[in-house]
Order: sequence, then C-alpha cells, then structure tokens
Amino acid sequence: MPMIHFEGRDYFCAEDETILESMTRHGVLIPSSCQSGACQTCMIRALQGTPSAESQKGLKATLKAQNYFLACVCKPVEDMSIGLSKVSPQFTTTVVKKELLNESVVRICLQKPSGFKYMAGQFINVQRAYDELTRSYSLASIPADDVLELHIKRIPDGKMSNWIFDELKVDDEVSFFGPAGDCFYVSGQAEHPLLLIGTGTGLAPLYGILRDVLAQEHQGTIHLFHASLTAEGLYLEQELRELAAKHAHLNYVPCVMHGDVPEGGQQGNIADIPARLIDSLSGYRVFLCGDPMIVNKLRQMSFLSGASMQDIYSDPFVFSE
Repeated sequence: MPMIHFEGRDYFCAEDETILESMTRHGVLIPSSCQSGACQTCMIRALQGTPSAESQKGLKATLKAQNYFLACVCKPVEDMSIGLSKVSPQFTTTVVKKELLNESVVRICLQKPSGFKYMAGQFINVQRAYDELTRSYSLASIPADDVLELHIKRIPDGKMSNWIFDELKVDDEVSFFGPAGDCFYVSGQAEHPLLLIGTGTGLAPLYGILRDVLAQEHQGTIHLFHASLTAEGLYLEQELRELAAKHAHLNYVPCVMHGDVPEGGQQGNIADIPARLIDSLSGYRVFLCGDPMIVNKLRQMSFLSGASMQDIYSDPFVFSE
C-alpha cells in the first residue's frame, strides 16, 4: 500500500482509496467540498511522487507543471509526499546592475543564486535587510540568464520603491523569497497563438515570458500589447521592436491612452484595443499583467472574445507604500 507523507508523518493509503479519503480516515482534515473533482477546494501539491492524470484534470497547465492535483480523485500508485502549499526558501544575493528604463521605472539585476529555479513570468518577494520590509516584484529574466531582472516603478511615498531608486546600489546585498506565481508559459501546442497584454511594469513578466516563448521556438502568432497613459510611460520599445523585426510571427503594439502615439501603436483604452486587431481569441493562450482593475476587464474581454478560462493567465499588481 502506498504511503503518504504529510507534515512530518506517514499515512498508509488503502487499495482503491483516494488521498482525501485516506487523510480523513486518519483524522487529518484537508479542505474539501464536492469530493468529485469539480470545486478544486482540495487542491494540494505533490512534493515527491507523481499525481495521477485523473487528479489533474481541469487544472491549468501552470498548476500541473508545479505538481498540484486534486486529493479527492487521486488514487496513488506509489509513495507520495504532499503539502498544502509551497514553502518559499530565502536567498541572499547582490545587485550587479541598476539603470533607468524611463523616468519612473528602474531595472535592477541581481546575481542569480546557486540553486534558485523559476519559470519566466513568476515573481519574487524582495526584503529590505534593516527592517524586513517586503514587496513582490515580477521577474523579467529567463532561467537561462545569469541574473534576475526586475522592473520597479517608483510609487509616490512608496517605502520600498523610493529606497530602491535612491539608496540601493550596485554590490549591495538583498534577500528574497520565492519564486511564486502561476502566470508563465508551459511548452506544448507550439502552433497555438499567444496574446500578451501588460500595463506599466506589467511588461516585466511578459518580457520574460516572451523571451522564454521565443527560446522554446513557439511557432504560433504572438501579439504583445504594452500600455501606458502616455508614450513617456512606455519602455524597452527599441528592444521589443528589434525582437519583432527578428521574428515574423511576433507583433509588438505600444498603446497609449493620451497624447502622441508611437510608430505602429494604438491609442485608447487597452481593454478595447486588442479587439481592433484580433477578431477572435478562440484557441489563444492569454497572459495579462499589471493594474488589477484593467487585468480584470481584460480577463472578461478575453473570455467574451473566445478564449477559454483555462487558457487565461494573469498577474495583477497591487502597489503598496
């Protein structure tokens, strides 16, 4: 009989018994509701061992890639170690590069610590040493890079962002926890089209996802929309134009709400702009990052335009002081 290791103890799983049934029989309560795989309340993570295909049915590809599964329908055939959530280790590293991308966005590059693994598009939680103030920042780098790249926007009265802009220097040490997040590209279905939309520094995870997609030789059409209130808020325009020039299936569209429109760009509400250029999102994988209200509107737009909710991935940014 398979053994299930959970929070320091081992439990045996009887023949034809699900992990949820086994844990309940042993007096261990795992959150659950429907017990049929529909509500996903009992989703847990396999730390060791392989979840059954049945127990991952209906989960997003990014959750499957992190070994999440539904305890109520998983009948293990081997010993497994499970956890309710992933514990994020802490790393300490140094700043190796700091440069302005525009007047309000700075690029910080950290030396990638040995043993740190992540998916392009995930985020880390950066901690200030002297008071342990912590903020989440998305990674703009890809795993093949030697550095971890962050794009950080200066927030008025922002305790962390102003410290990073004004005081953090090259060679300084910083600590972080992570990675976290499930807004990333999973290989497969290379012919399917992709839609990436970001506002402000929501470009950071999309820049990482885009580079990862191109490195994995994705064949389907790729649309990248980057939006800001005005052209001054856009950044990495030259790099993105160069990528689009090298890859015929990549379409880069800078978008502004007001003022002058960059070459090849669009003006207006970013929630309305993609529909001008794309008739239907059926079959698309969609990645949305940035302002929470806009991300929510874009999720609705994407679904109403034909994208499956299983194929819509988002990372809404909540800015803190």
